[in-house]
Amino acid sequence: MCLAIPGQITEILQHDDPLQTQARVNFGGITKTVSLAYVPEARQGQYVIVHVGFAISIVQEDEAVKVFEYLRQMGELDELEAESA
Repeated sequence: MCLAIPGQITEILQHDDPLQTQARVNFGGITKTVSLAYVPEARQGQYVIVHVGFAISIVQEDEAVKVFEYLRQMGELDELEAESA
């Protein structure tokens, strides 16, 4: 069970209320819509750590790629991939 996973913001979905701003985030080919309420400063192209639909922090690209590969090797991405199928 994975508690949080890194992904890259591909599109910001603006909203009048910053607490309702969302983004499309790519998790290694799987795209999900997530809330940016906790990281309103996040920008397109940045990597964020996502937990239950909320981006909770911004991370450097090299760290995100490394963590994502570890999760893939451990089989922790199976649930995410099954959801998108």
